Amino acid sequence: MEKKRILYISQEISPFLPQSDIATTTRKLPQGIQEGGKEIRAFMPRYGCINERRHQLHEVIRLSGMNLIINDVDHPLIIKVASVPQAKIQVYFIDNEDFFTRKATVKSDKGEYFDDNDERAMFFGRGVLETVKKLGWKPDIIHCHGWMSALTPLYIKKLYHNDPHFADAKVVYSVYDNGFNKNWDSNFYEKLKFDGFDEEDIHDLKDVDFVTLSKKAIQVSDGVIQGSGQIDQEIAKAIEASETPFLEYFSEETCVKPINEFYDQIFEEVVV
Repeated sequence: MEKKRILYISQEISPFLPQSDIATTTRKLPQGIQEGGKEIRAFMPRYGCINERRHQLHEVIRLSGMNLIINDVDHPLIIKVASVPQAKIQVYFIDNEDFFTRKATVKSDKGEYFDDNDERAMFFGRGVLETVKKLGWKPDIIHCHGWMSALTPLYIKKLYHNDPHFADAKVVYSVYDNGFNKNWDSNFYEKLKFDGFDEEDIHDLKDVDFVTLSKKAIQVSDGVIQGSGQIDQEIAKAIEASETPFLEYFSEETCVKPINEFYDQIFEEVVV
């Protein structure tokens, strides 16, 4: 029997960024799942504040070279990779000069969220999916962590649903308490339409804040996990009202076994 394949798409991963709920979970979870017998791949953005020399990032030439069009503008896609030696895992980085060279993650040194975070999230999600296709690697479960990855379930379910790499993949979304307090660009809806989404799939994304974005990811995912001990109450109520399978919060020290079982539950429910 072939190993199940789990794709991790994360806003942050330690040790490349400081520890947080997301960064520590997506450092320990892939390692534990891999040690349990599943095959994994992990992706995150290559923010400009990541020290490439210290972490020994290097470009993967055979995967780089594609261009992604976001809002009618061509953006070159660069793929880098680095190892976490103690975990025996590799992390792939989505890079681009327009979106990820600034010396910060999602907000400026003044604490203001970047105006183009919507386009950065679009580029990140599509960049991961296109890179996975180029790798020729077909995931069984795609586990998205953090709001920078929240659009990816929508892309998988609505734009990539007929792609043989993703047609049978099940999507799990982890909700954390790291929101944002600045609504996305008012033209975001039009950007999604330009990408090819039907109006019926995105009618609720005309005015996007953190709660709206999270609700959409929950709506289109096959499973939802609470990634932080406390999450936004409105999002918690949306999860409770949803029929989407849900896994309660487990700390990074105890999450591997229950999440591994949750993966199997999600996969087996569909297969059966």
